[in-house]
Amino acid sequence: MDSNQTVHMNHGEGETSYALNSKLQNYMQADLKPLIEEAVVTLLESATYLPNNIMNIADLGCSSGPNAIVLVATALDTIRRHHGQPALEVCVLLNDLADNDFNTVAKILDEIKQSHEGPAPTVVTGMVPGSFYTRLFASCSLHLVCTSNSLHWLSKAPEDLVKNRIPAYDGDENLRRARRPTVVAAYRRQFRKDFTLFLSLRAQELIPRGRMVLSLVGSHHHDVDAQYIQPWECPAFVLNDMASRGVIDREKLDSFYIPIHGPSEQELREIIEEEGSFEINQIMQVDTSISRTNEFMSVKAMAIAGRAIIEPMIVQHFGPSGEIMDDYVRTLEKYYMRSLINTPEEPVVSMCVSLSRKI
Repeated sequence: MDSNQTVHMNHGEGETSYALNSKLQNYMQADLKPLIEEAVVTLLESATYLPNNIMNIADLGCSSGPNAIVLVATALDTIRRHHGQPALEVCVLLNDLADNDFNTVAKILDEIKQSHEGPAPTVVTGMVPGSFYTRLFASCSLHLVCTSNSLHWLSKAPEDLVKNRIPAYDGDENLRRARRPTVVAAYRRQFRKDFTLFLSLRAQELIPRGRMVLSLVGSHHHDVDAQYIQPWECPAFVLNDMASRGVIDREKLDSFYIPIHGPSEQELREIIEEEGSFEINQIMQVDTSISRTNEFMSVKAMAIAGRAIIEPMIVQHFGPSGEIMDDYVRTLEKYYMRSLINTPEEPVVSMCVSLSRKI
């Protein structure tokens, strides 16, 4: 499964759209605001970073809906509060895969331009379709790169699993437990390859001492024996339940790989340090457990949000079926209910990271 062909959220603004079911992602974006504010203030305080009084800001994996502008809006608000005269010109660039719903993104960009007419900063906006696992911008052209809830998506399914036809989630429990270390290791290798490439590409596009602020789904634990340490395991559990009841085909499930990996802090630090282009300013873990999420979202709302994320992948692999997706939501809702009752919870977190490009 190649992510630049399959990974996008549900389009439009309907009942199951990502635009209307991304409250959790918005909640997680709030944790990045202090890091973005600090990065912007640092850039503003040194004239060497902005010799032409121009700041270029890119949000990678912006998706669609109201969340698409949260990060850049934070940067613009910080500029307005801290920058004096002369007026600063800011170029805001929003990126996502070509299959993203850019129609809604275009409307939001127009709103940004209108809301910032008049006094500084002057805002120029643009959309940049393409995978962030490729070069997107000119060399040394960016001052700030932001990305939220995107980098856990891999460029493709782990090659070792696809090549050797090893299911990510076996129906047989004993076989699943025996293969789990192999499966998790394959996902980790793919993430290391992809994240290393991402860092190298952004280092070419950022100015020296340019800043990057990112968040992604991660894991408290590095131990593969910890239960449900990976974000793909929840939907895989649900789909396995559906296969056991004949709702979806078991053979098709065995060849279905969700290209997503949640790294531990240890993994992130090792990859960043080994790649060598960036200094780590801060890494923090933010709790995204089901019990915390349930404080502001009902279990049903969480299940519908899960559908908004994964439905395009399920439809492409298993075929379009409202019945399949309705069953997916019902089964996911039951899974969340059990998770609220049982302990311990899945050790899933949001990893928030602030980096500076080395000179």
